[in-house]
Amino acid sequence: MRLEDLNWMDVEKYLQHEDRLMLIFGSTEQHGYLSLLTDIKIPLALADSASQATGVLVAPPLNFGVSPYFLAYPGTISLRVSTLIAAAEDIVRSAYGHGFRRILIINGHGGNSPARNHLHEVNNSLPDLKLNWYDWWSSHSAEAVAVKHNIKPAHANWLEAFQFTVVGDMPEGNKTPPKVPSAIVDAKTAREVYGDGSFGGPYRVGDDIMRELFDAALEDILKLLEFD
Repeated sequence: MRLEDLNWMDVEKYLQHEDRLMLIFGSTEQHGYLSLLTDIKIPLALADSASQATGVLVAPPLNFGVSPYFLAYPGTISLRVSTLIAAAEDIVRSAYGHGFRRILIINGHGGNSPARNHLHEVNNSLPDLKLNWYDWWSSHSAEAVAVKHNIKPAHANWLEAFQFTVVGDMPEGNKTPPKVPSAIVDAKTAREVYGDGSFGGPYRVGDDIMRELFDAALEDILKLLEFD
């Protein structure tokens, strides 16, 4: 159930018996042969599946994140850290003001971590708020799938290559991970280093593994929505 499919009166009725909400944070950035909105498509698909199982409302995603290192790739749109932090706080405070008290943020982009850190402060200022954050790709569940099949997860490789994120013809086989000169590089250097945008490893794996990965992340989310 998405907020976009309801009117304000529907939300008011929802809040009479439910105070949970899922927020989706991600980015619009290069993902090699995958959609520029991969970091939105995956957490949103997970949230939709969790909503179908629980009835918990899904808010519209925040489609932009912090991606300055990919700005040399056309289509990447990046926020400043300060902009993302302010947006995250405003979104949470707005939801809290309406009566949402248990909010799960499903994040699809590692560059958004400053917002997670800031929300610790926000959480302290809002009584009775239970706030949580889930990075699906770095969870123990995702790691377990990768270890089980002996495949290394990375940006724009098999890890994110779901049927609904692939938008171009994918190369066969593996890409040798490039040598990165520094932990912090400018956008021009990042494009020179990463080339097609993948960080290396298998471009794709079987649909059975991707289903296993999706189901593992979904199980995590369903557990987190219990807000123990």
